[in-house]
Amino acid sequence: MPQNKQVRSRHIMPVNLEAIGSKGTPRTWAWESKDALLYALGVGCGVADPVGAELEFTTENTMGVDQKVLPTFCVLAGFNAEGGKSAMANAGTYDPRMLVHGEQGIRLHRPIPVSGEISLTDEITGIYDKGKGAVIATKAIATLAADGQPLFETTSSVFIVGEGGFGGDRGPADKPNEAPDRAPDLTVTYQTRPDQALLYRLSGDRNPLHSDKKFSDVGGFPKPILHGLCTYGFTGRALLSSLCGNDPARFKAMEGRFSSPVLPGEALTIKIWTGEGQDGTAIFQTVGGDGRIVINNGGFEFR
Repeated sequence: MPQNKQVRSRHIMPVNLEAIGSKGTPRTWAWESKDALLYALGVGCGVADPVGAELEFTTENTMGVDQKVLPTFCVLAGFNAEGGKSAMANAGTYDPRMLVHGEQGIRLHRPIPVSGEISLTDEITGIYDKGKGAVIATKAIATLAADGQPLFETTSSVFIVGEGGFGGDRGPADKPNEAPDRAPDLTVTYQTRPDQALLYRLSGDRNPLHSDKKFSDVGGFPKPILHGLCTYGFTGRALLSSLCGNDPARFKAMEGRFSSPVLPGEALTIKIWTGEGQDGTAIFQTVGGDGRIVINNGGFEFR
């Protein structure tokens, strides 16, 4: 190629900017009681006190205890939904190994039933240029097949390394849910298991980054890392217990930004600030065993 053409050439991003606003086609996901039980174990329920701890989430036949489903169970929909296609299929071509989960939000319209089936439709809501990479934001709405009414919504963003620099919108500049400059009102610490990722992956996310050291070595990690959504589930448990009395009907919405990977076996401390905004809201951070922030800009709404 002539030298002058190389100079004039510019980076062309394979991510499809015209995909903003595009929707996927409906997909379905059906789950049973045991799927909810397995998920609860995957995010640490019952580890501290196996006898009597969170039995409503970890058993289905305890006398006088009705099984309930953790609100964060809904994050599994994106991994387990079948049929149709996700809106991300419209996003163009990119190396999936360069994709990192950036943010996750959930909003519950009512408690998730112990067993059921949903129809899930998602949409690409934004594509942003962050220089070193591109961010793709999506939103999904799930309706319960039994009555056709909304059950939950999820929002998510992914950061794709190397796909930025195309001169596009950088996205919202504000940082929501900033933690106050004071001690938290509540703290909850959970210990993750050394095999936590191996247990959590059985709920649907089989990415070998969380189980195969050859993959984690490529990323520069000392061993396979914990799923970000597993850390998210531990955090949701702390919010549900501390602010909702373990009643899923009081859990409305949760959002946060992943800021650092977690290694299985680390302790997770969830710091919670209440009274910083409207009633029924809180701000949270999740920190790893060495005090680094692993989920930041956390916002929570509860009844």
